[in-house]
Amino acid sequence: MTSISDLSDDLVDSRICSLRLDLQGIRKKDDEDFIDPSMKPISIPNNHQVEISQVYHCDGLLLCIAKDNSRLFVWNPYLGQTKWIQPRNKFHKYDRFALGYDDNRNHKILRFLYDEENNESGRRIQIDVYDFSSDSWRVLDVNPDGDIPFYQSGVSLKGNTYFFGQEVTQASKVTDIETCLLCFDFTTERFGPRLPLLFHPPCPSFETVTLSWVRDEKLAVLYNHYITSEIIEIRISTKIEPNAVSWSSFLTLDMSLVNGLRDDFSMFFEAKSFFIDEEKKVVVLFDSKVIENCRYQMAYIVGDDGYFNSVNIGVISNSQRKPGKLVCSSYVPSLVQLQD
Repeated sequence: MTSISDLSDDLVDSRICSLRLDLQGIRKKDDEDFIDPSMKPISIPNNHQVEISQVYHCDGLLLCIAKDNSRLFVWNPYLGQTKWIQPRNKFHKYDRFALGYDDNRNHKILRFLYDEENNESGRRIQIDVYDFSSDSWRVLDVNPDGDIPFYQSGVSLKGNTYFFGQEVTQASKVTDIETCLLCFDFTTERFGPRLPLLFHPPCPSFETVTLSWVRDEKLAVLYNHYITSEIIEIRISTKIEPNAVSWSSFLTLDMSLVNGLRDDFSMFFEAKSFFIDEEKKVVVLFDSKVIENCRYQMAYIVGDDGYFNSVNIGVISNSQRKPGKLVCSSYVPSLVQLQD
């Protein structure tokens, strides 16, 4: 099952849904019958009927941030349990979070506080951690070795959270931006060193770097640059630890050569969410497109051999204006107990 949250200020029905996308029959005749999606909303318990603006996933738990930034709760959809998290100080709309756990399987929440008065700079002013075992927040005296943009969410893997990071340096009149991977270790409550991404884009402002995970064992990274938008590179980790990573190439897709790729596949395609099937050597990319003045959420299934199929998941906006990103995460039911 795939857990989906549509995160958009324009959506009247922002929601969390379960999506079943069966890939077993791909590359067979009439394979659209096999991959026809089944999607249904997941009901949040009555005492948490709020509009959600952000969702973070780890270990079968969903960390949900209210759209009005007034509250935060953790939810186990499988057990139907929720837990309110009281703020140490007021939540802000530019706050970003991560959910993880330490070596004792004690769950924690990481909070990045950004400068709300000067949000264009994305200046981080504080990092807090919430400990489930003590039901309390603490301010951490830590700083990552690089900048984590406030618009980038991390990916939780084996209890830790990995972020896309960058370092801007100015030499003479030349600006150089080094990209990297940064890990927050929930056991030590520290950031690890910069880890290589093996991408060095000419202009990171015009790129998409998206992180995903494979069966809570591997990290996957997708790279796509607007200048060469037809090329999508995906790599997966062969080793992943807070202080070390190694990569192997999974797919390099030349979208101009993909069979059946239609003209309406946007040159400004942004795969803000994706997942891969290692065995079938395919990637499922999520983006939206306009059909007859309505915007629909699409899943594009692409293979290394030129295989292509698209699945219309459903309408997400009655406007051609591009909505907020769809967050998609593979979901495995959890028996983690939550006590409110």
